[in-house]
Amino acid sequence: MAGKTEGEKTSKAKSAAAGNAAKNAPVTGKGVPAKAQTAKAKPESGKTVRPQAAVKAKPESGKAVQVPAAKAADAGGRAGTGVYDESKIKTLSSLEHIRLRTGMYIGRLGDGSNPDDGIYVLLKEVIDNGIDEFIMGNGKIIDVSVKDGTAKVRDYGRGIPLGKLVECVSVINTGAKYNDDVFQFSVGLNGVGTKAVNALSVYFRAVAIRGGEYAEAVFERGKLKSERKGKLKDKQKDGTYVEFTPDPEIFTDYQFNLEFIEKRIQNYAYLNAGLTLSLNGKQYVSKRGLYDLLYEETGEDCLYPMGYYKGEHIEFAFTHTNNYGEEYFSFVNGQFTSDGGTHLSAFKEGFLKGIQTYFKKDYRSEDIREGATAVVAIKLKNPVFESQTKNKLGNSDIRTWIVQEVRNAVEDWLHKNQEAGKKLEQKILSNESLRTELNAVKKEAREAAKKITLKIPKLKDCKYHLEDGLLGAESTIFITEGDSAAGSLVSSRNVMTHAIFALRGKVENMYGKKRASIYKNEELYNMMMALGIENDVEGLRYARIVIATDADFDGFHIRNLLLTFFLSFFEELVTAGRVFILETPLFRVRTKKETRYCYTEKERDEAMASLGGQSEVTRFKGLGEISPKEFGQFIGADMRLVPVSVNTLKAVPQVLTFYMGKNTPERRDYIMKNLIEDAG
Repeated sequence: MAGKTEGEKTSKAKSAAAGNAAKNAPVTGKGVPAKAQTAKAKPESGKTVRPQAAVKAKPESGKAVQVPAAKAADAGGRAGTGVYDESKIKTLSSLEHIRLRTGMYIGRLGDGSNPDDGIYVLLKEVIDNGIDEFIMGNGKIIDVSVKDGTAKVRDYGRGIPLGKLVECVSVINTGAKYNDDVFQFSVGLNGVGTKAVNALSVYFRAVAIRGGEYAEAVFERGKLKSERKGKLKDKQKDGTYVEFTPDPEIFTDYQFNLEFIEKRIQNYAYLNAGLTLSLNGKQYVSKRGLYDLLYEETGEDCLYPMGYYKGEHIEFAFTHTNNYGEEYFSFVNGQFTSDGGTHLSAFKEGFLKGIQTYFKKDYRSEDIREGATAVVAIKLKNPVFESQTKNKLGNSDIRTWIVQEVRNAVEDWLHKNQEAGKKLEQKILSNESLRTELNAVKKEAREAAKKITLKIPKLKDCKYHLEDGLLGAESTIFITEGDSAAGSLVSSRNVMTHAIFALRGKVENMYGKKRASIYKNEELYNMMMALGIENDVEGLRYARIVIATDADFDGFHIRNLLLTFFLSFFEELVTAGRVFILETPLFRVRTKKETRYCYTEKERDEAMASLGGQSEVTRFKGLGEISPKEFGQFIGADMRLVPVSVNTLKAVPQVLTFYMGKNTPERRDYIMKNLIEDAG
């Protein structure tokens, strides 16, 4: 369930081969002009990348944290010793600004262990250019290759105009996406995307092919190293080829996770029916668009055949399952909007009104939406996003037409599929009955909680929460076991953004239980109140939910019990990327001069070899054994979080049944085959 890191790694081997791959042959076997003989070789990153981890790429541990001299000087300046005059004013070039303020352009940096990390945004921006070409009716194939830390993308669109290649990939606000006659529904960061990739890459090569001629430009960290133009010796299809290696100075110890990339490529295929994409030779294509995407997510668990509609500017598919909660996947111009936005809100409203109109009954929204799963994609000429990375749409003027079109489409589909309509109404009535029963249980739980205390037991809250905008964007609640571990966390936390909720031990296994059961369980109900989700997930109070348990068998068991709870009743929190697992060191290796924290036995052995035989080794058996003074660094800026994710919704019940259901012979055989004796 946790995100795997089966990735491609940065490598020193990228060095001199870059400039010497081709002598005089102007075209490679891929139909792309060979690298210019004068192109500068890719410089070595100077970093050694360790073998990949099973769950997450881990940066080197044990490095001393020092305050850079520049920062010390800056601190002195603020104290009054610095001089503020004309010489201190700087004017940065656009590419220098991208490198200095990277987060403004691509969001988070990361190391590739999270699907929202910067290296995937870079790859997305390059692929998006090919998608834009397809949307405009040019090119039906996009080839993607990711290997040894380098990504290559070849589309078969019109190709960048040869005389403007250098400007289009290096000068901010240069491109044809401002021209509606050329691009009507652009996907990428208009005028910025490829330039950001260029600026943030240690090696960047772009080739444009048009009418039997080509132009090539090679860059290093945004600076042009070589360019050439000419005629192709062999006839090749028009299009653009881009190859880049992310800069290890910015993306430290990064790894491409092919699982994340494959998911994105699949979504591209679903969103652009008829487009063929390939990733390292494996092809992805969809004939039915979002219908295929929804089927991939739900499988055979649908209560009725999936509804589907495709208009000029909106496409959506919907159904209901027996799962708790509701799941939505929304897109704008091919961009996945993980935080939804005005288009998703309008779709929900239109979906509700369409069903109410068809049945001529004023069913409550929660009864209609419980168990619903839908995918919606819209096309906009001028989308307004709430951030440069486009996770949430902000256009307010689209509500009316989306509501009306969705309402009419849903009502029309139900008229044409009356058997499906009957099953939908049965689901709504069932939801209504369960809600009435659940409300009674919730009332009892609230009354019981009031008798205990006015405060939520075992919660140490923080000042800022999710609803506090930017201040609450870093709000995090740590769910931990016992007072000992909670004590270390409470003493070392940031009181502004870190909340702590302490469990009394192992929670009840909620697999296969009805929703009412979680309200009858005092500890789970207290946890829901702490999270703010006792009524619904809209009340979530924290941006991140972090499971912080001991690194032993009991801790792993508690972790699985909590994951079972979230995946069974609040699956949308997981799919929204809200749930994480905290990684803390297993060992401390220290001498009188140096201390290193190690997350694996291999790191421990390396630290012992490096520090010598006189080093002292401590095995942390629980979070409570780490002193508050030490613990602060593990939940600070360098906190290691493993995001919990699922490949498809239909896989969740299978996984929970196998691991948390009845003790079947298959599970016993699995345990026996994978049993590892505890050497400790």
